[in-house]
Amino acid sequence: MSRSVYIASPEGASGKSTVSWGLLNLLTQRIGRVAVFRPVFDSPDEIDPVVELLLSHPAVQQEYADAVGVSYAQWHADPEGSLSDIVNAFRALSARYDLVLVQGSDYTDVTTGGEMAVNSVVAANLGAPVVLVVHGRDRTPAQIRAAAAVARTELTSAYAHPVAVIANRVDPAQLDEVKALLALDGGLAVGAIPEIPVLVAPTVRALVQACGGRVVRGNPAWLERESLGFVVAAMSLPNVLTRLTEDCTVIAPGDRSDLLPGLILAHQSGTFPHLSCIVLTGGYAPPEPIAQLIDGIQQDLPIVVSDHGTFETASLLSGVRGRLEAGSPVKMETALRAFADGVDSEALLAAMDVGDSAVTTPLMFQFQLTERARADRKHVVLPEADDDRVLRAAASLLRLGVADLTLLGEERAVRARASTIGVDLSGAQVVSPHDPELVERFAAEYARIRAHKGMTLERARDVVTDVSYFGTMMVHLGMADGMVSGAAHTTAHTIRPSFEIIRTAPGTAIVSSVFLMCLADRVLVYGDCAVNPDPTAQELADIAISSAATAAQFGVQPRVAMLSYSTGSSGSGADVDKVRQATEIVRAQRPDLSVDGPIQYDAAVDPTVAAAKLPDSPVAGRATVLIFPDLNTGNNTYKAVQRSANAVAIGPVLQGLNRPVNDLSRGALVADIVNTVVITAVQAQGHTPATDQEATS
Repeated sequence: MSRSVYIASPEGASGKSTVSWGLLNLLTQRIGRVAVFRPVFDSPDEIDPVVELLLSHPAVQQEYADAVGVSYAQWHADPEGSLSDIVNAFRALSARYDLVLVQGSDYTDVTTGGEMAVNSVVAANLGAPVVLVVHGRDRTPAQIRAAAAVARTELTSAYAHPVAVIANRVDPAQLDEVKALLALDGGLAVGAIPEIPVLVAPTVRALVQACGGRVVRGNPAWLERESLGFVVAAMSLPNVLTRLTEDCTVIAPGDRSDLLPGLILAHQSGTFPHLSCIVLTGGYAPPEPIAQLIDGIQQDLPIVVSDHGTFETASLLSGVRGRLEAGSPVKMETALRAFADGVDSEALLAAMDVGDSAVTTPLMFQFQLTERARADRKHVVLPEADDDRVLRAAASLLRLGVADLTLLGEERAVRARASTIGVDLSGAQVVSPHDPELVERFAAEYARIRAHKGMTLERARDVVTDVSYFGTMMVHLGMADGMVSGAAHTTAHTIRPSFEIIRTAPGTAIVSSVFLMCLADRVLVYGDCAVNPDPTAQELADIAISSAATAAQFGVQPRVAMLSYSTGSSGSGADVDKVRQATEIVRAQRPDLSVDGPIQYDAAVDPTVAAAKLPDSPVAGRATVLIFPDLNTGNNTYKAVQRSANAVAIGPVLQGLNRPVNDLSRGALVADIVNTVVITAVQAQGHTPATDQEATS
């Protein structure tokens, strides 16, 4: 089994960093501790940007000094001694980590003629299987195959061991042909990643530096955003507007400040592409009346003043290239999706002979869920499009490619707000909750469902325009696979429509919840910690069965512990009798489940305690699903474990509904919204909804 992998390329500007970032993310889903290492780097006086990027991954815990070997200067001075230093540094890392990802050099050293030969020798001496990356820019599929074949020969001639070849920056129309041709050479896993403009786009900060500009207006945080092109505004405003493209930089003569209000309005309108920045040339800042006008508009768009002329400024900016680097979430998320879409992860891991870890860390679990959601994308509706957190989360989800999204709101207002805060929602659908056709359809269905409660069509029309009801009707009628809400609404407001419309799944009597508790080395499932205050024995059994199914759906082998204040037959009383009865109901209804109870928490999770209290139990000491007797116990326990054990609590995840709907905390962060949508998408993958007539009321 491999303890390392070497990423190498026979040429510069291959996009090797995209492959390294994607592969690192993949490995951290499967391996407990992963380190990164660059054998030969540019200069000890500067931070290597690729190493900095890889070290920024949240699953990598490593110091920069441990991640670099020798500089180009050291290699030139003493190749044999440098190789020895590289091998020693690599072995030291291998002794401390489960796997080392080795990043080959970047062809920044003009004095090294045979840089591929250097990488081949280093890979061979490290004994690391090689993932070969070749670029496809301005190449035919046959030329890409030829470049890969030459590089493969050079690797094997140096006794290195290539196991995969990935073509990057390929013409999107040629991806399938490139994969097919690379596969003809046999013996290697293959992949092809298209050219993606945002990955090579410069940041606004880089543009400011390139033209010696100064930022006179706008949010400094926007300097880290990408610029995807240039428009020289040397014409009237109407003609400029027709030439705007998404995330472009507008270069305008500084004495044409009359263009500024129109450009800012276009940026905020939602009907024109949003901009990355505006550069005014000639050293002219906006005159006072224009400055006073735009100061009255809430906007974050950077306005930059350059002392150069318009032509010189445009020439300087057009020569700036971007790269994948730490601190660029748009690029980092885009690269992850590009890698996932272009590379068969399982085939690559098999070629590298990397086994799964016995440990599951919180980050590994969250990454695995993201990959599962991406592998079979579902459609999730987000009713709260008037909340900036939801818009930012939606943009991130679209970049990651984990779900198709519908946002509820007036399209022009939603897209205008997205443009104002600088997020790209072009991949999302925006639906008005007042759309006459949908309101009529939803009202008729809601009136039918609630006819036994006296609901009329006229009243139903008012009800379904509420975003929670509207989104729930979309899920009910199959227009979306799940819904996530609650960032700006109460839990009751979010889930009440689900009880009325979606209802419980067949065979399930109660809606309940679980928290996925990500401990340092494993994931446990806690239920019910959020919904049912004091369940009966039958309800407790139902919660246990639902929780076991949820655990299995999220890759946790269910071993169910029915918790109480006593273990086995040692205690008595109404509370423990309820748990004992619930345990018997579970055994009768689901004899295939591993379940035991009543059992105390320590006996459920600690093998030593279990050996003393329940030595013959298939669950004791190994429980993965822990069912609490009431909400008071469950809610306090999950919070105690979350805070005291520094666990990551994902949830509450609702279960028992005929289709997945999940609630957010009103204090939810963008990352919380992203996680909840991912959870909902994974739930939807394993969900076969019953018809309304089959669902229970």
